[in-house]
Amino acid sequence: MNREWIAAALSCAMMLPFGAFAAGDDDDNERSPRRAPMPAIYIEECGGCHVPYPASGLPAVSWDALMAGLDRHFGSDASLAPQDAGTIRRWLRTNAGRGTANRAEPLRITRAAWFVREHDEIPVATWRSPAVKSAANCAACHRGAERGAFSEHDVRIPRASPPRPAAGPTR
Repeated sequence: MNREWIAAALSCAMMLPFGAFAAGDDDDNERSPRRAPMPAIYIEECGGCHVPYPASGLPAVSWDALMAGLDRHFGSDASLAPQDAGTIRRWLRTNAGRGTANRAEPLRITRAAWFVREHDEIPVATWRSPAVKSAANCAACHRGAERGAFSEHDVRIPRASPPRPAAGPTR
């Protein structure tokens, strides 16, 4: 083998972890999602209400839209001090997912194509179970979610409760 081919192969191998999260295959989570260290202000401010989602879960345009509307963040006012918002915005943009260009850019990670594809085998009853409650509750199944770790090796899906029988007439 010549050196140029080996260098090209190594370059490609080194690029694999980047963008794999949003681009598609994350069955082998040892290489995805791309885990950028989360700034403390992101963990504190965003993680105070929900799992501090990995920046690679959405493209930069989606993060920009979210950060521009923090005063009406999914029904809540999540406004931040300008300096804190700037720090978070820069980190989100720098570490945003790639590979969803030319698609409608979702504002919810749970609506991103990669999320839907990766979770399509989860039964509706599991999503509705008291232990999970919503697709946004990553920590219900991903034991490392608070740290930004979503390895399939650490997934523990809670059992869905059997449906309760309808209450009959009271006597």
